[in-house]
Amino acid sequence: MILFPAIDLKNGQCVRLEQGDMARATVFNLNPAAQAESFVAQGFKYLHVVDLDGAFAGKPVNAQAVETMLKTITIPVQLGGGIRDLATVEAWLEKGVTRVIIGTAAVRDPELVKAAAKKFPGRVAVGLDARDGKVAVEGWAETSQVTVLEIARRFEDAGVAAIIFTDIARDGLLKGLNLDATIALADAISIPVIASGGLASIEDVKAMLTPRAKKLAGAIAGRALYDGRLDPSAALTLIRAAA
Repeated sequence: MILFPAIDLKNGQCVRLEQGDMARATVFNLNPAAQAESFVAQGFKYLHVVDLDGAFAGKPVNAQAVETMLKTITIPVQLGGGIRDLATVEAWLEKGVTRVIIGTAAVRDPELVKAAAKKFPGRVAVGLDARDGKVAVEGWAETSQVTVLEIARRFEDAGVAAIIFTDIARDGLLKGLNLDATIALADAISIPVIASGGLASIEDVKAMLTPRAKKLAGAIAGRALYDGRLDPSAALTLIRAAA
């Protein structure tokens, strides 16, 4: 299992949102590259980055901040936010992103995901963000009428590297992961599933290492790391011991 520290970008700064609301943003670091370096120093092996402005604009907005991070650190980076066409996928992969995350376009244009996954095997993930079980799009500003499982199954044989499943109701609130829904999704599909939204403490990490969660490929930690509620060393030691 991989624990991904999260860097969310808004106006070139590292922020955390509550339930995806851009009006409820807390700035944690004015220098995202320095934050990325800090996560590397703490022992993390893979970084999760989201261009929040890009998710709303439908195109990359915080490209400069991302590119600076890519030049600063050597660990793999997965990036989401504003990736809506094959040209953007290709551009980011060429610039050094290890894996791109397609969210809104996965709902609106599933053929894009299939084409990207075929062209770049193992380097395309799908981000599915749920509000009451239904997939939200456009930076979570709109909620569709399709369920997470319905969308996930569309990509069952497409070569998608992972599904990143976020429970919006818990995101940024430190209420704990929605493990029941995440495990149910992981058990229903063959694509690796990464949990996101609400990871609050070492107890969440322990829960992900239990037998019932054995199909989970990883989890994303955000506010718990920034607030100091999750000790990186303790979490990573637990994960290594369970491997």
